Amino acid sequence: QVQLVESGGGLVQAGGSLRLSCQASQRTFNPYVLGWWRQAPGKERQFVAAINARGDRTEYSDPVRGRFTISRDNVKNTLYLQMNSLKSEDTAIYYCGRASGARFEDIVFTPENYDAWGQGTQVTVSS
Repeated sequence: QVQLVESGGGLVQAGGSLRLSCQASQRTFNPYVLGWWRQAPGKERQFVAAINARGDRTEYSDPVRGRFTISRDNVKNTLYLQMNSLKSEDTAIYYCGRASGARFEDIVFTPENYDAWGQGTQVTVSS
């Protein structure tokens, strides 16, 4: 059974930081590409960041590049998203997802390539 469980969301002031975590079972976690997506009210789900199975390749969306850092711990089966310099436009529900496919750069940006999702964690940034 595929299971991804996010945590770490909350309310933070603009300029602050949060670290999200996504805990998975070993079978869910390795050797998959993992990503973070977010969805704000009334908007489509938006790609945030992704990391390959070994953790040595990452991709970020333009709005978060330089502020967010994705990482993974393959021993603890945990995915992280360190979010710094948060802005009000970062307010959304954040989801972690598992993707599979032939090439990292070809699969991470398309939600249809993700076959498992967590339930989401709310991040609210007050201005």
